[in-house]
Amino acid sequence: MQSMSADFVVYPAIDLRKGRCVRLRQGDPAAETVYDEDPVAVARRWVAEGARWLHVVNLDGAIGDEERTGELPLNLRVLAAIREAVPVPIQFGGGLRSLDDVRRVLDLGATRVILGTVALTHPALVEEAIRRFGPERVVVGLDARDGRVASHGWQQVSDMSAVALGRAMYRVGVRYALFTDVRRDGMLTGVNVDETVRLAEATGLKVIASGGVATLEDVRRLLAVRSRGIVGVVIGQALYTGRIRLPQVMALVEGASSSG
Repeated sequence: MQSMSADFVVYPAIDLRKGRCVRLRQGDPAAETVYDEDPVAVARRWVAEGARWLHVVNLDGAIGDEERTGELPLNLRVLAAIREAVPVPIQFGGGLRSLDDVRRVLDLGATRVILGTVALTHPALVEEAIRRFGPERVVVGLDARDGRVASHGWQQVSDMSAVALGRAMYRVGVRYALFTDVRRDGMLTGVNVDETVRLAEATGLKVIASGGVATLEDVRRLLAVRSRGIVGVVIGQALYTGRIRLPQVMALVEGASSSG
């Protein structure tokens, strides 16, 4: 398995709903745009354009509206198909509520899982997942609306801050987090660099930024603070609308890496 290095990683997002590749605005299931009926073709496209990782999310699992067709939920069958189609590592999240869920998606070929809601509701499960699978294979999703943790597919907002939950997760062995500013997700309003850095520095976690990436300048701003604990970025809407071209992003990141 490819381990996570100090390199800054770009993660094209493939959000799955009813087996299709979609984007939601601010996580709202009623604000959905279908971009492709064939997520496997999308995965192949991003890899052909230079992606070295993929970020795949089971929105139905996150929201709690999962369809089963046979033994596996539909979106997990899509995960298996993506795994078969492309050679790059896959980061997968959405609806993982038990150790059996984690084991199943790892067995289906995910390189790493994202645990979001259970980090809030059942932190002991995250600790056990770290113990069993290792800190390289588990990322905690710290999704926040106005600084407070949003869970259950972002349909609920808790009283706990993302920083407080991040610190608690660090104490149980977590080392990587995905931070999404929910208000910016799918809105093309710019990534929240300040809050992303604040979270990394306040928790000690290595943080992947997500939500609102709209231009190459957003990626440039994140690269400028990568020494402060920012290790990657998830890009969705901007790629699907053509606001950003993946080869340009990869060239920017590779140029920054080679220049140190």
